[in-house]
Amino acid sequence: MANNQPIYLTAEGLRKVKEELEYLTTTRRREVAQMIAEAKAEGDISENAGYDEAKTAQGFLEGRIRELEVLLKNAKVIADDAAAPDTVSLGRTVIVREAGTEYEESYTIVGPPEADPAKGRISNESPMGKALLGKRVGQSAIVTSPGGEIAFEIVRVK
Repeated sequence: MANNQPIYLTAEGLRKVKEELEYLTTTRRREVAQMIAEAKAEGDISENAGYDEAKTAQGFLEGRIRELEVLLKNAKVIADDAAAPDTVSLGRTVIVREAGTEYEESYTIVGPPEADPAKGRISNESPMGKALLGKRVGQSAIVTSPGGEIAFEIVRVK
């Protein structure tokens, strides 16, 4: 994660990051410290699998805490921007139709930390997100995929 690039989050996403950081720095740190203490109490730590496991958990925990702190430091909340209401922008939901079909798909454009394609939340940095950003209702967006280029028509923007 870049240390100086803005990281776009929705207000909900920012809240979730803060909640996760709070949980990790309070509750989870205590739990891992307790695991380490219990493993040390078992005696020789040089061949203690429980101790090794607890120290590994501590390393992952501290790494995630640092990652969240950088994310919060660089977080930029996606606001309802000045883009026209029919224009695809961060935080908006766009309904698209693949050219030549009647099947519509809905995507919400979010920053990478909140992307979850299975739930229709795509990153503004993904090929689809990049192709859609700035387009207006009625325009087409060309997405390059491993199978070739796919044209999508912008049906609605919410």
